[in-house]
Amino acid sequence: MTNLKKYQMYVDGAWVDAENGDTFESVNPATGEPWATVPAAGERDVDRAVQAAHRAFTGGPWSTMLPTERGALLRNLAEVMKKHSEQLGKTETIDTGKLYSETRWQAAYLSNYYHYYAGLADKFHGDTLPIDKPDMWAMTIREPLGIVAAVVPWNSQLFLVAVKIAPALAAGNTVVLKASEHASAAMLEFGRVFEEAGFPPGVLNIVTGMGAPCGSALTTHPLVDRISFTGGLASARQIIRNSAENFAEVSLELGGKSPMIVFDDVDLDNAVNGILLSIFSATGQSCVAGSRLLVQDDIYDELIARVAERAAHIRIGDPLDEDSQMGPLATPAQLERIERTVAGALENGGTLVHGGRKPDGLDKGWYYEPTIVACPSQDLDIVREELFGPVLSVIRFKDEKDAIRLANDTRFGLAAGLFTRDIGRALRVTKSLRTGIVWVNTYRMVSPMAPFGGFKDSGHGRESGLEAIYDYTRVKTVWLNTSPDPIADPFRMQ
Repeated sequence: MTNLKKYQMYVDGAWVDAENGDTFESVNPATGEPWATVPAAGERDVDRAVQAAHRAFTGGPWSTMLPTERGALLRNLAEVMKKHSEQLGKTETIDTGKLYSETRWQAAYLSNYYHYYAGLADKFHGDTLPIDKPDMWAMTIREPLGIVAAVVPWNSQLFLVAVKIAPALAAGNTVVLKASEHASAAMLEFGRVFEEAGFPPGVLNIVTGMGAPCGSALTTHPLVDRISFTGGLASARQIIRNSAENFAEVSLELGGKSPMIVFDDVDLDNAVNGILLSIFSATGQSCVAGSRLLVQDDIYDELIARVAERAAHIRIGDPLDEDSQMGPLATPAQLERIERTVAGALENGGTLVHGGRKPDGLDKGWYYEPTIVACPSQDLDIVREELFGPVLSVIRFKDEKDAIRLANDTRFGLAAGLFTRDIGRALRVTKSLRTGIVWVNTYRMVSPMAPFGGFKDSGHGRESGLEAIYDYTRVKTVWLNTSPDPIADPFRMQ
């Protein structure tokens, strides 16, 4: 226990323990062993963080700061983050098992998000209105909402933090950020980066702890004006119920079961690379993972053979090792669920094409082979449920109409991949897909300029893009009487 790294929460510009001294351990997925301790916040800790955000919003220097000044601080944050990207990436890798080659690159790239919203900080505005009343001038003003509760899961933490707090801060809000209890360290390291960037105390507060009491106390707090949540369906339903206590605005990004649709006119090499990218990168632990592969009959056998051959050569190992191409799952519960679901698929008519077990030689940690299961229908749990792991279910389709039917036959609607050389078909199918994102002949592309979000059970609201900053504001309408004469007597009808 004495060798574990000790973390503290970031509240009101200071590093603090939980008031009652409670902590929990963070476990390295590559070894299955604890490596750090993190404060377990209670209700009083959450209230202290929200009160700090409230003071910063209503009375601190942040409340009177000009938009250009907020933009300057966000630009500084972008540069400081880039400077510390390797340490941020390493911490995220140790805490989540995500490949270091990806986390350090992502941490550096995310500086672009802060630069983008720094540029927007003084560019969103209201309107003057062509009002239908004489001698009246009317306009709208966009103002920040107030206090934002941002709740993020363990996967891609630094990315999910950026897409929430960058537009929120650019718009003038303050934030209380709750880290996942499964992996909190990278967000606490980000707190040090934020502190170095020079923001006033209370603008960003980071709390750590369990869903109850920490998450519940935050999402029901009467001073919270908006809840931005990324995570699972059960937690999202609870957050919606919680928001009835404070009437906070809510946005939800809830993952998916994204289809990869491959037509028979495709460039096979490009399609294979896209499939591997969609499901086996990040060990399949991505909300947009392309976990449902739909393949047209004529190329089914060749395509699946190619994907299986490539999957067999993926190097699985220590995520800190530069030679590793796939790391472990983040929690033992994920591993157990995946093993159970794959076994159920095979018992109900599925055919194991590749994988389906723990890899040899990796006794410690929560590793699982890249797995491909050919499925007779979409009725199997392996096809319908988000597994958050390197498991690809494969189904045949006959024609364009059949592909669209299968792709939309899901309660989720976050993303889709579409591979074809026919631009007309690409446009027709894209228009028919009930998803928030469609990648054509590519996959997993993100940008601060491009909105990100889903349909159906994949949530509502959008992150990134110009639209996001407006979601963190509310409209105020101002009326001005320009007449030199007094207004009419309200009790004398004309």
